[in-house]
Amino acid sequence: MTLHRSSGEWRLGLVLALITVLLWGVLPIPLKVVLQAADVYTVTWFRFLLSFGLLTVYLGIRQQLPSWQTLRSLRLDLLTIATVSLAVNYLFFLKGLNATSPSNAQVIIQLAPVLMGMGGLFVFKERYHLRQWLGLSVLAFGMTLFFNDQLQVLAGASAAYLLGSFWLLLAAIVWAAYALAQKQLLQQLSSPGIMWLIYGGSALLFTPLAAPTALFNLTGFQWTMLIFSAFNTLLAYGAFAEALDRWDASRVSAVLSLTPIITMGAVFMISGLFPAMLTADAMTWLGLMGAMLVVSGSASIALGK
Repeated sequence: MTLHRSSGEWRLGLVLALITVLLWGVLPIPLKVVLQAADVYTVTWFRFLLSFGLLTVYLGIRQQLPSWQTLRSLRLDLLTIATVSLAVNYLFFLKGLNATSPSNAQVIIQLAPVLMGMGGLFVFKERYHLRQWLGLSVLAFGMTLFFNDQLQVLAGASAAYLLGSFWLLLAAIVWAAYALAQKQLLQQLSSPGIMWLIYGGSALLFTPLAAPTALFNLTGFQWTMLIFSAFNTLLAYGAFAEALDRWDASRVSAVLSLTPIITMGAVFMISGLFPAMLTADAMTWLGLMGAMLVVSGSASIALGK
C-alpha cells in the first residue's frame, strides 16, 4: 500500500493547524452551554447534519462533489474507520464534557494528537531531527506541569466526574484512528470530499438516536451556540484536513497541543465577564510555567529542521 506523503507546503500547513487550534480551543464552551438543554445524541446529530448540508451546497456550487466513479474506487475500509471513529469521538467527547468541565475535557483529549503524532512517525514513516526530539521532551515536560492541577482535581473527583474523564480518554483514542485513516484517504480524494462523506455518514448513524423536537426547547442564546458549534465543526475539520494534506501528521499534532491553553484562556476570560455561565479552573504557577513550555516545545517541533 502506497502511504500518503504531505505536499511540503509547511507554512500553509502551520497556518491551517493554528486555525484548527483556535477553533477547537473555544469549542467546548458553546457545547457546554447547549448541553444544558439538549442531549448529546441530538447535539451531535445536528452538528454533523448542518455541516454536511453546508458542505454539500459549497461543493455543489463549485462542482466538486465526488463522482460515482471516484466513490467506487475509495478504500471503503478506511472510510468506514474514519467515519465511525469520528462519530464515536464526537459522542464520547460530549458525554465527557457534560460530566466534567471544558478545561478537563481539553486536557484529557490531548492524548489524541499525541497518538496521531506517534502514528505519523510509525505508520507514515515521518522523521524527527534532534531539535524536534528535544522539542518533544520540552513539550512532554510542559504538559506534565500544565496538567498537574487537573490531575489533582481528578484524584478527588466524584464517580460521575471520573466516568466523564474515561469517556474523554476513549474519545482521544478513536480520534487518533480517524485522523490516521483520513490522512491515508487523501491519496484518493480531496479533503473536502472526504469530510463530506464522513459528515453524511455520521449524521446517518446518529439519526435513529436523535430527538430533533428537543431543539425547540433551546433559548435563542443556546441556538446561537449550537449553530456556532456546527460552523466550528465545518471550519475546524476543514482546516485540519488541509493541514494533514500539506504537513506531516507528527508536526500537526505538535501544534494541536496548544489547544488546551486556548481553552483555559477563553474560559478564564468568559468566566470573568459572565461568571454565571462558566467557572474557571484554578491554575498554579507550575501550570503557567508548563503552558509556556508547551508553547516553546510545540514551536520547536513544528518549525525545526
